[in-house]
Amino acid sequence: MPQTTLHLSHPATTQARLWGLIPCAGNGSRSGAFGPKQYQQIAGKAMVLHTLGAFAAVERLAGTLVVVSEGDTFFDSLPVQVDACGGATRAQSVANGLDALLQQGAAATDWVLVHDAARCLITSAQINKLIDACLPDAVGGLLALPLPDTLKAAKDGRVAATLERSDKWLAQTPQMFRIGELQSALQAAGDAVTDESSAMEFMGLSPLLVEGSAQNFKVTYPQDFALAESVLLARA
Repeated sequence: MPQTTLHLSHPATTQARLWGLIPCAGNGSRSGAFGPKQYQQIAGKAMVLHTLGAFAAVERLAGTLVVVSEGDTFFDSLPVQVDACGGATRAQSVANGLDALLQQGAAATDWVLVHDAARCLITSAQINKLIDACLPDAVGGLLALPLPDTLKAAKDGRVAATLERSDKWLAQTPQMFRIGELQSALQAAGDAVTDESSAMEFMGLSPLLVEGSAQNFKVTYPQDFALAESVLLARA
């Protein structure tokens, strides 16, 4: 796939609002849970509600939109801004969510912080750290963690090589970019990208890496639920 270069059309100091966007249309097929994993109970409430609690505590956000699948009624009785525009892939859900934000009054030059619903251990302090780092940046960036372990390449179930890890990072969310630029990047990169940074990279840009926390992991496998719950209970 050929790479396209996106030319930024604004100064880094442009004043803009900040929006949260939570794609919440996944089915959690790897988690072993009955139903979407983001609605499973952890430490007394649905996983996604812990996520939204952290975003609600960030006063600089103009609002947070949750993207769900059509027919999803989980939030019907909750004071949460929801749009049933979820797509077949994460990239589609995010792209549809960006469209919805623009239709609801956001500007293309505003910032959006896209965050996985299943990263329920995110804190408002980590979100604010990302905002502080990215606001003066022309591109935007993401929370990430320097790779702590020795990295192996595999072939047929055996080690093929040990790879240099000093320049390797584990991507996390939120990932923070201008709405219009991310919209263009996702359209150009297609549905194969698994995060927003990948789309921006496809456009020839280099997002900023902002060190996150090992606790900001994505609840994916059955054993992750107990670990997430222990962290949340310890915080409480």
